[in-house]
Amino acid sequence: MKTILVPVGPSKNATSHLQYAIDFAKAFGAKVYVVQIYNVYTKAGTMIKIDHILERESMAFLESHVATVDKKGVEVITRTFKGELIDTLEEVCKALKVDLIILEPRTTSSKEEVYLGKTSGKIVKRTQIPVLIVPEGYIYKPIVKILLALKSAVIKKEGVLKPLIAIKDKFKAVVNILLVKTPHHLEGDFEINDELKRIITNTTISERPTTFQAVLEHYKENNPDLLCVVRRKRGFFSKLWEKDTILKKDFHANKMPVLVLSGLK
Repeated sequence: MKTILVPVGPSKNATSHLQYAIDFAKAFGAKVYVVQIYNVYTKAGTMIKIDHILERESMAFLESHVATVDKKGVEVITRTFKGELIDTLEEVCKALKVDLIILEPRTTSSKEEVYLGKTSGKIVKRTQIPVLIVPEGYIYKPIVKILLALKSAVIKKEGVLKPLIAIKDKFKAVVNILLVKTPHHLEGDFEINDELKRIITNTTISERPTTFQAVLEHYKENNPDLLCVVRRKRGFFSKLWEKDTILKKDFHANKMPVLVLSGLK
């Protein structure tokens, strides 16, 4: 894991979040891109060109933001981009060869009851880039125990486990897998391939309507430092993702980081 991207919004948690990202990057010897994506909405009859003004203000904001943290020798690069959030983010990540996005649950929302705000929800839901969601005010610490929750262990996409394996290897973490048998369970869903088998310490099988419900029932007994789930069209956050926002009351395991891998298939 060599390149980490941190999208920045005007949240009150932005400084502590960036500090976590830098501390995390230092453990891997990675560089950090701190980025802000802005869009321009023009008004009929407007003559003033404001692109350069927004770009200048955005860059000034990023530079002042980075100045508030301890970089600890990590290479931190600021960049601004104009465009639609998701398309631009995916293009940027591809161009910069980003391995992981470290994301605040709320980049703009000030509502305390919200776990995953609209902007963060869009990034998690609509991209295929691995994302690490870090709780507000969370202080960096080594990851000792990981809970991986899946309703299907079938892997068809190459390299999808790379972020998980990198974290496990760096911290010598224990990976426990929770296999969830849902009403849509298919024969062969729990056949674990050799790559995944090599990193697993313990296996638990749970029969529940959704992966989400199984995690809420089992995460306390596992007491993980990191929850790892897979991005699917009807996956972990599927019921909650009818809207991009997720409330804390609906996800009360919101005090630990969540690693969201791109789809396995």
